[in-house]
Amino acid sequence: MQLTDASSRLAALRQEITEACALAGRDPAGITLVAISKTFPAEAIAPVIAAGQRVFGENRVQEAKAKWPALKERHPELELHLVGPLQSNKAREAVALFDSIHSVDRPSLCEALAKEIGRQGRKPLLFAEINTGGEPQKSGVLPEAADAFLAACRETYGLALSGLMCIPPLDEPPAPHFALTAKIAKRNGLRFLSMGMSADFSTAIRFGATHIRLGTAIFGTRP
Repeated sequence: MQLTDASSRLAALRQEITEACALAGRDPAGITLVAISKTFPAEAIAPVIAAGQRVFGENRVQEAKAKWPALKERHPELELHLVGPLQSNKAREAVALFDSIHSVDRPSLCEALAKEIGRQGRKPLLFAEINTGGEPQKSGVLPEAADAFLAACRETYGLALSGLMCIPPLDEPPAPHFALTAKIAKRNGLRFLSMGMSADFSTAIRFGATHIRLGTAIFGTRP
């Protein structure tokens, strides 16, 4: 990808975000665009950084470890978000590397994260993942168990969760899933909503998304 490609794609996306916010009566400053760079090498990410993007997302700890320390050394202002499932045994590396973790979803992970946050003194922004479609192949807390899980995060593990994340089923309209996630967040006093990807981020903004996760819209087709 050439710099002009990254610049034009980002400019077009920012315009779309602004338009979606206008329709929803929201301030575009309240939307964080997370550029999903999974599977793309550092040389594909560099032009996107040069075009002004500062928040990126990865799906796997090992892949992120291979390419992001050098990028963050050159650009210390970058934010790195983990948007994929996290194994409990990777909590130490995740807390050390990521500024935000979007996939908190079970007690064993809460325990591991709490231990590492206390040990390292780093406090990444934490989102609980909600499996709004009840899909067995996906990680995430079922909606009916969300309130109890969020209470346990706070009261049992001492984790300061800041928001919720969801990925609607591919074969269903996303709006009801975004609405459900927003409802759970509101009644639990959570400020942030990580929802919306390249195909549905305008809808997500309408339902209160604060973090939208866009990959192909920025980087093009994945390798």
